Amino acid sequence: MNQDNRLISTIWLIMDELSNSDQLENSLSNCIEILCEKLNGKSGAIWMKNELDNRFYIVAGKGEINNTGLSTGKDDSFLGSIIESGETKIIKDSSLVEEINADKEYASLFGKNTILMPLKNPHGVLGCLQINDLDDFDEEDIKLLENISSLIALDLEDKGFAYNPNKNKTPLLQLKGVIKEFMSGEEMRRILKGIDLDIYEGELLVVLGESGCGKSTMLNIIGGMDQLSEGQFIVEGEDFSHPSEMELTEYRRDYIGFIFQSYNLMPNLTALENVEFIAEISKNPRDPRECLDLVGLGDRWNRYPSAMSGGQQQRVSIARAIAKDPKIILADEPTAALDFQTGQGVLKAIENIVRKDGKTVIMVTHNIEIAKMADRVIRLKNGLISSVRINSKPLHAEDLSW
Repeated sequence: MNQDNRLISTIWLIMDELSNSDQLENSLSNCIEILCEKLNGKSGAIWMKNELDNRFYIVAGKGEINNTGLSTGKDDSFLGSIIESGETKIIKDSSLVEEINADKEYASLFGKNTILMPLKNPHGVLGCLQINDLDDFDEEDIKLLENISSLIALDLEDKGFAYNPNKNKTPLLQLKGVIKEFMSGEEMRRILKGIDLDIYEGELLVVLGESGCGKSTMLNIIGGMDQLSEGQFIVEGEDFSHPSEMELTEYRRDYIGFIFQSYNLMPNLTALENVEFIAEISKNPRDPRECLDLVGLGDRWNRYPSAMSGGQQQRVSIARAIAKDPKIILADEPTAALDFQTGQGVLKAIENIVRKDGKTVIMVTHNIEIAKMADRVIRLKNGLISSVRINSKPLHAEDLSW
């Protein structure tokens, strides 16, 4: 295959891969794999910039540097300064570069014949495409990577794939370098390895990730059900990293609403009574009937849980969560035990409390399709945030299918 044909065929492969918007991080990893194959490279990564802390994070990788979530800043490493410059950098042999060898933490991310290609748009540097250990390369290979990096930059911008998209807003909650460790037998396990996340008013934030990546642990810390080991938890500008028992009780009671996968309704109380029970112990409760109306159950207020479907019970639990008028509602796999039609009804109720009621909802789910209705999508991997994606046009719950 001649060079022109290779260029065109590779671009088509990359464009086809990027069209998979459901799992953009996987698409980016596959793009690196395609480039490594076409250029005979051994490994690669895509770095994205977080405007909040001016650091670059690996959001996708293949090979020896597939360390998603690893970050660097321009003042932390030779690599960080290269990415920040926005210039193409070619390193023939990293073992001969003093600045690289002096920085042992990042030296392993280089190899022989490493190319660092900036991902840029008119507003500045979004990140960097890195390919390592190429057998050899020429000007045509550089031209290929320039074209591919431009495509990736355009695609990232078009799909709203970014860190810290709400930099002009004041966050309700902030996680800063949050680490959580547990004792497992005689071994200390680190579940969260340094989470940085801002949460804003009136947004639907969906958290994705494989089992064991730290989703529920992060949710428990936000909900005051667990405490961090290291780092900071900021609530409306105030440090809440190590609250007293009284502060925790008030926070859980007045600030946070919970939607559980198992509903947790009291079987001997009607739908209305279940909601009233929470309202009666809340500081500034809302009208329980109004809450049931908001989730589409205003005409079923007198039914007991045993006479309701799973979806209806879950919607009662949503009404109960909003009855105390919390700032933030946490939902851990709220549709996991439901069929599609029932689950869609629950998602409509959640959509209503975000879009019509202005509440902030953080929802953990394994269902990638649900992410399409979110304002932002957070993906966790190995205890770190691997990506934050904005949905410029969130779908309505009724438009989802799985």
